[in-house]
Amino acid sequence: MTRVRIHNNAWVLVGDGRKALMLRNDGDADLLDLRRASVKVEDNPPTHEQGTDAPGRAFASVGSARSAVEPTDWHEIEAQRFAASIADEINAAVHSGACREIVLVAPPKILGELRQKLSGEALKHVKGEIAKDLTHHRIGEIEAILGRLATA
Repeated sequence: MTRVRIHNNAWVLVGDGRKALMLRNDGDADLLDLRRASVKVEDNPPTHEQGTDAPGRAFASVGSARSAVEPTDWHEIEAQRFAASIADEINAAVHSGACREIVLVAPPKILGELRQKLSGEALKHVKGEIAKDLTHHRIGEIEAILGRLATA
């Protein structure tokens, strides 16, 4: 795994498809002191709670042939929308000068969504990516995990 240095005043986004924890390092690269800057949580229940479970049917215009239509994954659509809204916030922070560098910590799929939605300017400020879901950890545990990755 690549080494990620989190400098003083760097932002750290710890997120998944439902929760985004924005942290700021008040320490230095060797001794992290992550402070919560903001938290955003969206209610994103499983697809079966958001829509129907039964796939749709398509009928042929000629004859009696039918075929199943792939069911919509509402949970995935909401996770993509949430990642896009987080990317918009990062883009605005970079554009305003509030964020000089950021480290993204999220599951691989969400990292991909974020990468697609971040502006070219914001991508230049991304100093590292960590493909892990740490949203269910306390800030102290996140510091310890990121500290180990910085020295690995």
